[in-house]
Amino acid sequence: MMGGFSLWHWVIVLLIVVILFGRGRISDIMGDFGKGITSFKKGMSDAEKSVDPAEPSARIEGPAPVSTPTAADPVVTPVDQTPRS
Repeated sequence: MMGGFSLWHWVIVLLIVVILFGRGRISDIMGDFGKGITSFKKGMSDAEKSVDPAEPSARIEGPAPVSTPTAADPVVTPVDQTPRS
């Protein structure tokens, strides 16, 4: 079968990994991985508990509204600042 791995391919890969690292090393790595996941879950639950749900979060203000000119507003034209010769 082209492009896919059969069961025998995975068995060979697993055998090479066990030979390179050894059973004890793999179990140590998996134990550390499990401790990491547990620590991550504990940190996430602590973070959720530290946020007070009764207190509203900080409100993010958008840009100030732009007023459109009306007929009562004076029209200001730029003054030409170039020196005359």
